[in-house]
Amino acid sequence: MEDNHSTAEDFGRRSFLKTSSLAATSFLIVPRHVLGKGFIAPSDKLNIAGIGVGGKGKSDLASFAKSPNVNIVALCDVDDRQAVDSRSKYPKATYYKDFREMLSKERKNIDACSISTPDNTHAVATLAAMQLGKHVYTQKPLTHDIYESRILGQAAKKYKVITQMGNQGGSGNGVRRMKEIYDAGTIGEVHKVLAWTNRPVWPQAVPTDQSYEIPKELDFDLWLGPAKKVPYNQSYLPWNWRGWWPYGTGALGDMACHILDPVFRILPLDYPNSVECSVAGTWTFTLREQDHNPDWTPFSSSIHLNYPRKDNKGDIKLSWYDGGILPELPEELQPGEAFGNSDGGVLFIGSKGKLMADCYGANPRLLPLKANETINIPETIARVPNEDHYLQWVDACIAGYGKGTTSSPFEYAAPFAESILIGNLALRSWMLRDNPTAKRSADRYNGRKKLLWDAANMKITNYDLANQYVKREYREGWSLVV
Repeated sequence: MEDNHSTAEDFGRRSFLKTSSLAATSFLIVPRHVLGKGFIAPSDKLNIAGIGVGGKGKSDLASFAKSPNVNIVALCDVDDRQAVDSRSKYPKATYYKDFREMLSKERKNIDACSISTPDNTHAVATLAAMQLGKHVYTQKPLTHDIYESRILGQAAKKYKVITQMGNQGGSGNGVRRMKEIYDAGTIGEVHKVLAWTNRPVWPQAVPTDQSYEIPKELDFDLWLGPAKKVPYNQSYLPWNWRGWWPYGTGALGDMACHILDPVFRILPLDYPNSVECSVAGTWTFTLREQDHNPDWTPFSSSIHLNYPRKDNKGDIKLSWYDGGILPELPEELQPGEAFGNSDGGVLFIGSKGKLMADCYGANPRLLPLKANETINIPETIARVPNEDHYLQWVDACIAGYGKGTTSSPFEYAAPFAESILIGNLALRSWMLRDNPTAKRSADRYNGRKKLLWDAANMKITNYDLANQYVKREYREGWSLVV
């Protein structure tokens, strides 16, 4: 995984072309107008490699390929079945199963990588690409672990490549309008935020006692990546991995980067100082061994984080609800008026009013809704053309580091993702049986408390066993070193 080549030594195909052109004689350079109006020279295109090219990866590549400035030159997927459509759509792209092999062989042919694997391998694939000087677009949540987010944040500063986390709403008009409304002082100082989602929408707590033969098209060992070695089970993939802690990050990891983006983009906060939660589901409260699997993500939960404001004006309390659990409806919302949308929503509660938005920060509106009829706040924040998160990254990559800008660079996305993953640490601590032989259920689960977070040291200070969820142990052959 590790590569000690500096970005100066291996600056890729584009830098080579730009550098060598300075030494070339002028008659070797064909003027753009000779090639025809609108022609884009191959050297001006962004060569992208896809890591994880089925499912979301397929749609991600299709979104990049809408740009005439993009070539899809390499594809990588551990499961040939998932890669069929992408291989058909980009027949000239070289195909691999191991992203490490792809990066080694294609390092001079690619400029950027799109990472759309299960959460489990986000960090290792992303860092490997960055270490070769490749721009990266990594699906949300940025990483599987808190520690991994911190590492990728450091890597963004070191390797100086264009980065973007795949929370598309970050480039939407909605979150920008929401900020304009907030900055105008319309709702005063926010002291509480409520957020909710309809997830999970995948099977939960699926038994794994049945044995299955590994499909010939699948390299299951590569699919596991840094996770522990376990027997193959069809309950893990291709979709249901979100409901398993070793591979996914549950409902919070799936949707919080979409729903909470307005919170971190608008309000003066970064890391919480405490977190607590509650978890629902029959398996939570029973003592039967068959109903306890530490790898299951919960059916539903509520999570409460406390954030000291960066402007020292008190705290902001953030509450998250999933699995069909909703916050109490605000009094200002009339019967029949939508509370967010079908995927969820977010509500800012301020000293002077309330501001609500749908998933992705879309459709921001004041409560009561009639207040929006008289609102007159000018548009002051520049919009992303067509709200296109993908092409914004493409254009930024072509412009180059220090010139192009993205909505969710890792400098922003890493602490955002890290904060979200602290919620998952609380969920896993809730289910941690640190005294399995205790006669009383309450004595088995000592992690069911308010956990105090030391952000500087990435550590829970009042329940040490929770810290095992800050940084998981990679199995042999995998590492994460900046």
